[in-house]
Amino acid sequence: MSLYIPEEFTEEERAVLRRYVTNLDGPVFALVNLPEVVRGALFARYSRSSKGLRRLFLDEFVGELDVSADAALDATLGVHRAEQLYERVFVEYGDDSVAQLGGVHLACEQASNLLTKVLEWGRLASYLEQSTRYIGYDERLGGRYRYFRDAEILRSPYAVRYVADMDRLFDAYGEVTRAVAEHVRRVTPKVPGDSDFVYRTAVRAKALDAARGVLPAGALSNVGIYASGQAYEQLVLRLRAHPLPEARAYAELVLEELRKVIPSFLRRVDLPERGGAAAAYLAATRERTEGVAQRLFAPMATGGPGSGGEEPLVRLVDFDPDGEAKVLAAMLYPHLDRPEEEIEARVLRLSPAERAELVAAYVGERTNRRLKPGRALERTSYRFDVLADYGAFRDLQRHRLLTVEWQAFGPQHGYVRPALVDEAGVAGLFDEAMERSAELYDLLRPELPQQAGYAVCLAHRVRFVLQLNARAAMHLLELRSSPQGHPGYRSVAQEMHRLIAEGAGHRALADMMSFVDHADEATLERLEAERRAEGRRVAASR
Repeated sequence: MSLYIPEEFTEEERAVLRRYVTNLDGPVFALVNLPEVVRGALFARYSRSSKGLRRLFLDEFVGELDVSADAALDATLGVHRAEQLYERVFVEYGDDSVAQLGGVHLACEQASNLLTKVLEWGRLASYLEQSTRYIGYDERLGGRYRYFRDAEILRSPYAVRYVADMDRLFDAYGEVTRAVAEHVRRVTPKVPGDSDFVYRTAVRAKALDAARGVLPAGALSNVGIYASGQAYEQLVLRLRAHPLPEARAYAELVLEELRKVIPSFLRRVDLPERGGAAAAYLAATRERTEGVAQRLFAPMATGGPGSGGEEPLVRLVDFDPDGEAKVLAAMLYPHLDRPEEEIEARVLRLSPAERAELVAAYVGERTNRRLKPGRALERTSYRFDVLADYGAFRDLQRHRLLTVEWQAFGPQHGYVRPALVDEAGVAGLFDEAMERSAELYDLLRPELPQQAGYAVCLAHRVRFVLQLNARAAMHLLELRSSPQGHPGYRSVAQEMHRLIAEGAGHRALADMMSFVDHADEATLERLEAERRAEGRRVAASR
């Protein structure tokens, strides 16, 4: 198990925190005794702060709240009376129905970027992860760079090499960040009317976006989760069955804290015939399938930039040629009293003008991307095979209304070096970091195959599948192609949209996604967003 770095609090601060968090020292803890709006606001701020949630609460929220009435509370003592009540309810109504109705805000801190993807795999939960765009990851925690120190690695002959190489990767990250920021300031000077804060924030975001590829997947992150008891039960089972030792150890931390607030919802986890059998089943099927896969396919060799060959960024590997017609039929279905197959047959006979009229009526006037048509767009779906850098995958994976599966993360597909890094004159430093990352991975992999992924930098490519219906595609592509987005995932979203129109031939559906932005990379992606945010702050202060 990694040695987690506990935060330091004064006795007065600890007295306040005891009312609202289930422990004061561990990396996993639940929020209690706070209004839902405060919990939500705290989690929203969490994703853009380098602070832990407890420190953030003390520094930025306690002063705005009246906490005097809560002085007698102690969240660290558990909820025994609530447990007795839930036991009676469970007996009468059954486990599953009740477990869907109780939710918990859980803070998961000092988790590697490999672990955060496992934490965020479930659909029926909400997640906020610490952003690489707003936080400099070369800030130290307890005097050390923020990366996961796996116990098996530290006991191995590779311990000194691991720490030295990871430290040098973080050194390189800091150097690249500073060099790119200086370059951006030179080529994009501040314009009159922009405050120093707005300009500085936009430049910093641009530099951090370009430099994040140097971060290794072992870099630590914080994740806020809001989910039901049933979703947490599945999370614990998934973590227990995972091959990554960090995930299995984290399962027990999560379970310990959840049992302080929703113990009855998780009582099946340790039952041999329920949770034990489920975790064993997941582990066994994964191991057997992996064994078959390894016998059928030889591993790829490690590569450099562009070593993914001429493979496209995105490939459309499956779609329904009749999907567009089926969506039009689904638009009509609620307004008729005919069988679906009869409606589909009629749609196939519609003229282009009639189809356009139907689509226009259904889509209406969309003045912004948050106005979305109904569920007719769920009638057809697309499956994309993507080969993108891990940083882009990290952002796309969090969308729940789709199916995502990814392959093991390693350096074999090469890496993506942002053009801005070349322009700033630090391409050599970037490439040296990628080489160091790949060499450390190759050193660890024979004996520690799961932990070797910690060494792989986020600029390295990973292959993953996204499968989603047209309605989910509208949401994802319009959001992730917006000008303020990271160039890595913007290019994926733009290519997916093009393939829906040209590859699948579903031009009417692609046209519905009218807020997909195909413009080239913006000079300062966050500038307009920061201007708007400052405008709101000024208006609120009047």
